[in-house]
Amino acid sequence: MSARPVRIPVVLPTGSTEVSGLWSPAGDTTVALAHGAGAGMEHPFLAGLADALAADGVSVLRFVFPYVEAGRRMPGPATHAVATWAGVEAWLADAAPGPFTAVGKSYGGRMASVATAEGVIAPARLIYLGYPLHPPGRPDKARREHLPAIAVPQLFVEGENDPFIDPREQFDEVLASCQDAREHWIAGGNHSFEVKGARRPADEIGAGLARVVAEFARGR
Repeated sequence: MSARPVRIPVVLPTGSTEVSGLWSPAGDTTVALAHGAGAGMEHPFLAGLADALAADGVSVLRFVFPYVEAGRRMPGPATHAVATWAGVEAWLADAAPGPFTAVGKSYGGRMASVATAEGVIAPARLIYLGYPLHPPGRPDKARREHLPAIAVPQLFVEGENDPFIDPREQFDEVLASCQDAREHWIAGGNHSFEVKGARRPADEIGAGLARVVAEFARGR
């Protein structure tokens, strides 16, 4: 199913702008899908996931953050990402009225959690595809303080060998501190859900997560 290019208005602290999006209307269940820090919305992993979700009757809005729109490689201020999530929610309110699930790969998911904790957006559910709890090797820099404030259900999809959540005990403590959180483990997976010795294309890896994402987005 082909996605339709769209423009999403975003009100930044520095003024109004627009970011690019790809809209795949496919059913009553809707997800907004954000990219990670190092890749935009057309990364094969996200494309594979979005196509598989649409084939399963889930409407998908992919989008980029302002730094990607501007052609930069490094994320801008967190306030810009939070404002982008607000713009995405407003766009969906017109295009697909009703509840939506905020889904994000790594950085994109963390920014959705911040926007939700701050009350900027109100998704029905949150799904993190590899939550970056801390930089690899720096568990002392955990990004966890805001997570207990989130009341909506959260799903952490994590690779068992992801250095962003090592040590595992710390990650377990973070989940226990949340109001409503569960995890789904990818056996042997790293931060990109790649499994050593089982090489697969990124689009296939993304498509393989569609069932888990769709079921949680549908409240199952």
